[in-house]
Amino acid sequence: MSRADFYLIAKPRFLGQPLLLVCELAKKAYAANQPTLILARDMAQAEELDDLLWAFDPDEYLPHQIVGADEDEDETPVLIAAPETDASSRPLVINLRDDVWLKPCDRILEVVPADPAAREPLRERWKQYKALGFELNKHDM
Repeated sequence: MSRADFYLIAKPRFLGQPLLLVCELAKKAYAANQPTLILARDMAQAEELDDLLWAFDPDEYLPHQIVGADEDEDETPVLIAAPETDASSRPLVINLRDDVWLKPCDRILEVVPADPAAREPLRERWKQYKALGFELNKHDM
């Protein structure tokens, strides 16, 4: 059974820069040897994440790239996909888009913004995942 984990942003560190939480989640996945796909909202967000992942941990390089940038992407532990690229699914998917990810995977991580107005689409996604039989978890970050 697949799992969907919703990460609710509350800590000051992530409030101003929610993508830092995405970097943190990607780092944990890399440490656990889980190939990860990050679904960016658009190319600008994909590029911002690319830059953040370069600088995220000065002591440890987190291997990552934007889908379509290089042939070796199958071996790259963390892939960032803009909507216009066709990314194949991976065991772990971090979803920053408004749509439910329906391709096969073991776990989907959803980052929930602190802004209550922005949470409504995520309530819908919670219901959709539940209807699809996902095991659901909520984490305050």
